[in-house]
Parts: sequence; structure tokens; C-alpha cells
Amino acid sequence: MNHDLDLESMSVDQLWSLHEMIASELARKITAEKERLEQRLRELGLSEADTSKKPAKPRRSYPKVRPKYRNPERPKETWAGRGKQPNWLKAQLRSGKKLDDFKIETAWH
Repeated sequence: MNHDLDLESMSVDQLWSLHEMIASELARKITAEKERLEQRLRELGLSEADTSKKPAKPRRSYPKVRPKYRNPERPKETWAGRGKQPNWLKAQLRSGKKLDDFKIETAWH
């Protein structure tokens, strides 16, 4: 293989042909390497690395939380006061309103 390519003197067609040859060869080698690695993983399938892994813990369930704030313009939009503030509330707060303006009054207070 000639490693002394003079890229400057090559035409666009010659450079493009070289590019396609390189891309094709790279794709072939990457595929072959991937297959070799996948085969190695299959051979190691029941290795001690797999048996030493702890099973993932299921996520803890949290109780439902009643909403504390309601959008007066769209009453179905509520927020329990946890996590990120919803966009409707952020917009209202930016316009000068207070969080208490949106508080849902409960009968058991």
C-alpha cells in the first residue's frame, strides 16, 4: 500500500473515491471488531462479574399528594408543591402574583 499519497495533486473525483474506499474499509473493520467483542461477551456471559451484580432495587412507591395550588384560568392545572414549578405558575409569579394567590383552600383546615 502506498502511504505517500499526494492529496494536493489528486482531483476531487480521486479524493472522493479514496474517501469511499476508506469509509467502506472502516465500516468493515468496525463490524468485524463489534462481532469479535460480542462473541467475547457471550463467552463471558456467566462470568463472576454477572453473578456479583446486585439486582436493581425497585423504586420506592410514594403516596399520592393532594394538589396545593390551582391555576385559576385552567382549574384542571394543579401543583402539589413538589418538584419543579409548572410553567403556568412561573409565569404568574413573574407577573407579580404571590404563591398564596393560588393556594387551594381545604375544608378540613
